[in-house]
Amino acid sequence: MTQFNFNLNISATEYLQYYRGQVKNVIASCQDGSTVQFPAGLLTPFVTSSGVRGSFVLTCDDSGKGAQLQRK
Repeated sequence: MTQFNFNLNISATEYLQYYRGQVKNVIASCQDGSTVQFPAGLLTPFVTSSGVRGSFVLTCDDSGKGAQLQRK
């Protein structure tokens, strides 16, 4: 399993682009300097009235499948 650690700070206004399907993927800079891309739908459980903010861990298998997102 591969893990990616990153912080997100997406305002509610910015998140509307994901919600409306105008943007389908999130690209985040990881704490180790790498970049990760994942489907925006994984953020849905973490959306609040102020958007999506916090530290997250994305876990997937070695081929990049079965992605799971958790708040740290």
